Amino acid sequence: MIAVLYSGSKNACWKIWQDGTTMIETHTASVNPCFNDAKQIRQVLGKNITLIHNAENIKKIYVFAAGASAKDKQDELANTLEAFFVNSKIKVRDDVYGAAIAACHDKTGIVGILGSGANCAYYNGKKPEANNYGLGYILADEGSANYFGKILLKNFLEEKIPADLKAKMDNQYHLDRPTILERVYRKPQVQTYLASFLDFYIENRDHKFIQQLVAQGFDKYFNTYILPTLEKHPGEEIHFVGSVAGAFQDQLREAAKKYEVQIMSITKEPIHNILNYYKN
Repeated sequence: MIAVLYSGSKNACWKIWQDGTTMIETHTASVNPCFNDAKQIRQVLGKNITLIHNAENIKKIYVFAAGASAKDKQDELANTLEAFFVNSKIKVRDDVYGAAIAACHDKTGIVGILGSGANCAYYNGKKPEANNYGLGYILADEGSANYFGKILLKNFLEEKIPADLKAKMDNQYHLDRPTILERVYRKPQVQTYLASFLDFYIENRDHKFIQQLVAQGFDKYFNTYILPTLEKHPGEEIHFVGSVAGAFQDQLREAAKKYEVQIMSITKEPIHNILNYYKN
C-alpha cells in the first residue's frame, strides 16, 4: 500500500492506493508541524478508524504539508508519522511542493496556493524555487481562507457589514466582541477558526459586499505573490491550487484578467493529481 497526504492548515486529505486502485480516501484535521506538536498529531491519527485499520499495511507515504518547508519540521513530522505507521517509509515535503506536482507534473510553471493559507512559487519541473512567502496567517496569507475570515470579523466588529449579512452572521455564529477577541487572541488553532468562515463566503457569494471582499483579497494576492514572481519568471504558465481558488474561480480569473494574466488551470483538491503522479 502507498498513501499520499496533503495537509493545509485546516484539514488534511489522505488517499491510500494498492495495485492500481485507489482503495480509500479519508480526512483528518491538519498535521501542520508549525501549529501542531507531535502529541496533537498522534491524537489526530488515533481518532481516524480508517488510518488505524490500515496503518501496518502502508509501506510508503508521500506527505505534503503546510508548515513543512524547513528541514527540521520535515524530520519532526516524519518521525511523528513513523511512530504511527510503523512499517512505512515516509517522505515529507511542504504543501507548495505538492501543489506544484499537482499542477505542473514535470513541466515548469508558477503555482499559486489559495486555500486555508496562501503562497506562490516558481516550479522548475523538479522542485519549487525558494522564496520569502509562506509567512503565515499573522504576517501574510493575503487572499486565503484565514485572511478572508479575519477581514469578515474585522468588518463585523467595526459594524461595516450590511444589515442583512449581519443578521445571517448573528443567526449562524452568535458572535459578539468579547467572544471574537477571546477566540482569536486566547485560544489555540486561530488559523483554523478564521478559515472556517470561508463557508459563509461561499453561502453568500452573490452578495455584493462579499464579492467586494473577495475582489480586494485577490488584488492583494496578485500584487503580493503573482506579479513579483512573474517579474522574475516572465512568460511562465500560471496555475492555482486550493479551496479558495476552487470556490471562487470566476472571480479569480477576473482578477487575473485585470493584471493581464492568463490562468492555465485551477485545481481545488490537489491530492487527486498528486496520487496520479506517483501511481504513474
